[in-house]
Amino acid sequence: MQQQQKKIGLVWFRNNLRVHDNKALATSLQNNHQTIAVYFFDPKLFTSNNFGFKKIERFRAQFLLETVANLKKNLAKKNITLLSYFKSPEDEMHQLCDLLKITSIYTQKEWTSEEVKTNNLIQLTLSKSVSFVEVYDQFLYTPEKVATDFTNIPNVFTAFRKKLEKTVKIDAEINIANQNENNTINNPTEVPNLKILGFKNIEKHPNSAFPFSGGEDAALERLNAYFFTSKKVGFYKKTRNGLLGTDYSTKFSSWLANGSISAKTIYWKIKEYEAKHGANDSTYWVIFELIWRDYFKYISLKYQNKIFKIGGILEKDYHWNNNKIAIESWINGTTKDDFVNANMIELKKTGFMSNRGRQNVASYFAKELLLDWRIGAAYFESLLIDYDVHSNYGNWMYVAGVGNDPRDRKFNTQLQAERYDGNYKYRKRWLQPTLL
Repeated sequence: MQQQQKKIGLVWFRNNLRVHDNKALATSLQNNHQTIAVYFFDPKLFTSNNFGFKKIERFRAQFLLETVANLKKNLAKKNITLLSYFKSPEDEMHQLCDLLKITSIYTQKEWTSEEVKTNNLIQLTLSKSVSFVEVYDQFLYTPEKVATDFTNIPNVFTAFRKKLEKTVKIDAEINIANQNENNTINNPTEVPNLKILGFKNIEKHPNSAFPFSGGEDAALERLNAYFFTSKKVGFYKKTRNGLLGTDYSTKFSSWLANGSISAKTIYWKIKEYEAKHGANDSTYWVIFELIWRDYFKYISLKYQNKIFKIGGILEKDYHWNNNKIAIESWINGTTKDDFVNANMIELKKTGFMSNRGRQNVASYFAKELLLDWRIGAAYFESLLIDYDVHSNYGNWMYVAGVGNDPRDRKFNTQLQAERYDGNYKYRKRWLQPTLL
């Protein structure tokens, strides 16, 4: 009688760098005798792109390294080995599968062009006996319940939100069981450091509004602190347009961006808070922002690579400039606008900027300087710790007048400064040379 082949699953972590509520991980554990994990620090992400920026600069790199180190530790508690490589997945995956006798690869479903290209290259090199399983796992409202045809996604956010709030229930979180301790393997790999990735060591800026570390543990710690220790979530709607300090907003976006925490975990924690302390506009507004996050993902599912085109999803034929001096001035915070400058210096020094600041500097770039908005989007991608491809390009299209706002509005940055920084405190913080 022929012996049944041992099923070995390989979980390829991407932007789902958590243990709890991880569908790819749960699926592998459920369907295999043994599960092994891998993360690739893809060298392509640390080299310059067409616009002259690295995909991942030092702040995102540091946060990513902290995240993967924490993931490795938390997987070890579940008796799962995480291998990590500073190599391209398309070059290494098939060799790894052969070496470990992998029968299935499990990964988070991605649909933007570069990720799809990588997937295709991997599948060309894999043995036909290895199955490649992708699962949607970065949404609050899971696609299986939202639409069978993404072309039906509304082009107006309010229509999208109201329909989902009425008709779709949020899934429960997925608990991850421990694997048998005999299933760990010898791990010859180490999580790299900044130097290996091509960066010098960095220290957190003393004025950073985001002084937090990467990883699932830090995400859950922040969640608990913001909801239950300080109860600041109860005032979120009033403070969310702030500019200074750690608590004017939730600061969840960085952990959400690389999947250290799931949107569902945040949602159910809000429900727990509301059960204990009562619901109000602020607790709802955190959910409202999570739905906006979902919406940009659905817009990119609907329009695919149009989100990266200069005409955006509206296919607008505007004239855009490519003035290198103006671009450098914006990047370095030396424009004629002190509010824009303060925000850009904060980004350059810390890798973070408030939502209010982002809207203003992006509008100034696209509507005042009339510069190719994709250059600004690429710079944000490089530096922002909380970079998320769908939200980043969705928001940039929006302010550039080529996205989900056909009104083509322009921010009056000076009026915005008077409204949100009337006492000049924020601008003083970042424009005083002694503090930089």
